[in-house]
Amino acid sequence: MVQVFSRIDQFREHLKTVRNAGRSLGFVPTMGALHDGHISLVERCVAENDYTIVSIFVNPTQFNDKNDLKNYPRMPEKDLKMLESAGANAVFMPDESEIYPEPDNRVFDFGMLDKVMEGKFRPGHFNGVAQVVSKLFDIVEPHKAYFGQKDYQQLAIIREMVKQLGYKIEIVGCPIVREADGLAMSSRNLLLSPEHRKSAPLIYKTLQEARNKMDELSVKQMIDWVENQINADPNLKIEYFELVDTNTLLPVDSWNHSGGIIGCIAVWAGSIRLIDNLIFK
Repeated sequence: MVQVFSRIDQFREHLKTVRNAGRSLGFVPTMGALHDGHISLVERCVAENDYTIVSIFVNPTQFNDKNDLKNYPRMPEKDLKMLESAGANAVFMPDESEIYPEPDNRVFDFGMLDKVMEGKFRPGHFNGVAQVVSKLFDIVEPHKAYFGQKDYQQLAIIREMVKQLGYKIEIVGCPIVREADGLAMSSRNLLLSPEHRKSAPLIYKTLQEARNKMDELSVKQMIDWVENQINADPNLKIEYFELVDTNTLLPVDSWNHSGGIIGCIAVWAGSIRLIDNLIFK
């Protein structure tokens, strides 16, 4: 049986006994509404650690839009069943007052990492992510923590945060898990209307086609081409598509760029915002 904790003090006591037994701790932080993408992180964590912890907490400080926070899907019973099947040992499901007994006023400085792409369109979002993930790391003190590459920018920022705060935690990035039609798995997919869900696979299809056109289009032409492809579908509206350096996340202007290049995209499908990415080089 997976053990469920909601209070920090009790959870810490429990983890102390696990740690004293010399077992390695793996950690998967989530906001619940779990899907196969999350479960792939949990299964990898189970395979690589003696003891697997999953947190479920919808973190208010990373939402710019109060409606988005209110509508975020919550299904704890289903989540717990999935985690039990995946082999998780413990689940931490705190209330907001447990994580934020008083407001967290810390402001992180990630240079340009959190100013571009998601950071430009969701100001304060990554500061909220860093607040909650650092708090969870302080509570759990894992050896390894697992994050999906769908949130590529978030992964880069968490790696930077770990460096800045001196955590001895290995951050493991795990590949994007997709639906059969290519749509990147996301808890928000549950909120799509049937017609928007039908259009959404165009996002990944366009990224794949774009990568095949690197020989014929310049970086700037490629960005225009992707925007036109997505916006041609009346159910989709592109917010951004950027080709950036895989480490700095700064825009590249040529395929001859010396580092790796990743294409990152955000698209509105009705009122639901979807993100995806694909390594180009």
